[in-house]
Amino acid sequence: MRMRLPKTQLTLRAVFAALPAMISPRHLFHRLVALTVLAAAAVSARAEVKLHALFTDNMVLQRDMKVPVWGWADDGELVIVEFRGKKVSTRAKDGRWMVHLDKLRAGGPDELKVTGKNPKTRADNNSITLKDVLVGEVWIASGQSNMEWPLRASFEPALTISNSANPMIRLFTVPKLKADAPTNNVNAAWKQCNPETVPGFSAVAYYFAKNLQYNLGVPIGIIHTSWGGSPAEVWMSESALTADSEWKRDILGTYAAQLKRAEEAIAKWVSDEAAAKRDGKEFTQRRPGLPWKPTELYNGMIAPLIPYAFKGAIWYQGESNAGRAQQYRSLFTGMIKNWRNAWGQGDFTFLEVQLAPFKAIKPEPGESDWAELREAQLLATKILPKVGMAVITDVGDEKDIHPTKKEPVGNRLARAARHIAYGQKLIWSGPTFKSMKVRDGKATLSFGNVGGGLVGRRPVARTSKEGENPDRPTLNFHTESGRLDWPLTGFAICGEDRKWVWADARIDGNKVIVSSRQVEKPVAVRYGWADYPVVNLCNAEGLPASPFRTDDFPMITAPKPIEAKK
Repeated sequence: MRMRLPKTQLTLRAVFAALPAMISPRHLFHRLVALTVLAAAAVSARAEVKLHALFTDNMVLQRDMKVPVWGWADDGELVIVEFRGKKVSTRAKDGRWMVHLDKLRAGGPDELKVTGKNPKTRADNNSITLKDVLVGEVWIASGQSNMEWPLRASFEPALTISNSANPMIRLFTVPKLKADAPTNNVNAAWKQCNPETVPGFSAVAYYFAKNLQYNLGVPIGIIHTSWGGSPAEVWMSESALTADSEWKRDILGTYAAQLKRAEEAIAKWVSDEAAAKRDGKEFTQRRPGLPWKPTELYNGMIAPLIPYAFKGAIWYQGESNAGRAQQYRSLFTGMIKNWRNAWGQGDFTFLEVQLAPFKAIKPEPGESDWAELREAQLLATKILPKVGMAVITDVGDEKDIHPTKKEPVGNRLARAARHIAYGQKLIWSGPTFKSMKVRDGKATLSFGNVGGGLVGRRPVARTSKEGENPDRPTLNFHTESGRLDWPLTGFAICGEDRKWVWADARIDGNKVIVSSRQVEKPVAVRYGWADYPVVNLCNAEGLPASPFRTDDFPMITAPKPIEAKK
């Protein structure tokens, strides 16, 4: 009998017919890979019922919510899904099928069975049995290189890796894929967390999962999907970018010109290299790269995950958007809304990591695009519900954009999750600026999230010992001569002339008093406003304060105004 491809899938003939006559080798490769994923899914859907690749042995299903299970089959085929003694069935339509499991309690392991029946004879076509299936909490981990950074390359990983075996933690890594259109499947499988599987996994995501599993006592599943160097707009859908006129103009509308310039630069590089070889000269110029195409990672690495049920997302990105920090104020919140709308789960918890300190420490206060990006990240927590942020001003590296101490990052994200997503009463954030009052040449700053009180300390980050409670304060504070508080650093102040100078700052209860002999009438205060902020304000729980500014002076990353045509 001749097999028929589902209507929603691409045939190989259609794949190649869809390719434009002229396309760069890089984009040709990624487009072929993306379309091959779609075509493979179509071929696999013939006759036999198939599951999406997120449904494999060792998987984790989200507890306490409706759980979609889906895949492919012939039109009209009856598909039966069995789990924990209950059956749910549906018929495939347009080559696809989906059922929903009722709210599940945490636990396992169990088996999940999927059976396909011939639409005419009702005889079994085939059945799939997934083993070692857990029910617990599922989180998505995404972003760029600091989320991608593997455990094996992190701070002192040997002991952590050797003691990483935990059958209650499951790992899923989405393969890297750039795509011009949304894909519908991935080529990967769930794995148990152990010394063989965890070394190449995201270190931040691992520490996050470890902390959550310890404190919640339920299985944890992490779906890791990240790509180093990626800007935020590549993680958004085309419809989301098109909906905003500025993004449509400044992001989607500029890509073609960027690509053309890049291809011209590459052609020149190839020519120059050939000329150097011909003349016997050394050629050390780095080959230019192609620009990121908006939406390409959303299409290849987010879209195929929808609508898998999960609790929330952790996000570590921003470095690649620092030069456009003012745009990021709306772009980042737009991305969060985009994901929430795409999944249709409501306002799921979204937790971000504020940029770590990086680049040379400057002797005087001034402007900083990285500081402006951190402010944009902080803004998202104020204007969107259930968005939290982990501040990591104490674990940066002046000479490395990839600080290796990822445990504090994962632990702080987990603390935020336990409060925002699970309603636990605990101090999950460091001090956050609330308001400023100026009187007699001094600025008095008020803060929220002070916890056990404001503290100025010299932090020394350390990793936990195996078996130790990961919920303990991440910082081990050193003191000298029994002194509990260190002088505050990182505060700058200015008057009406807007000339910034370092300020004297001292703690007064839950407030900070800031002043300078050089500024008679203070107008504004900034804290940690630098690429690499040297700061030490935190609360008694050991969580650092977020950098902030009290002013609204023009941002250096604001787009330059377009000159009127004469």
